[in-house]
Amino acid sequence: MIEVQNFQAQFITDENGKKTAVILPIEEFEELLEDLEDLAVMAERREEPTIPFEEVMERLKHDGFLAD
Repeated sequence: MIEVQNFQAQFITDENGKKTAVILPIEEFEELLEDLEDLAVMAERREEPTIPFEEVMERLKHDGFLAD
């Protein structure tokens, strides 16, 4: 997740000095999009029941994604 204080943003201002747009390095923009997508998925799944860690580990082992 990108940290706001580490942004390398440049601002475009109008004649009154009001910020009207922002320029970000493409890497930061792509990270922001990823974070936004992650947050949207989390919001959609908020009401789903949780699964205990141990059960997740067992499922991964059973499905061959983890070694015993």
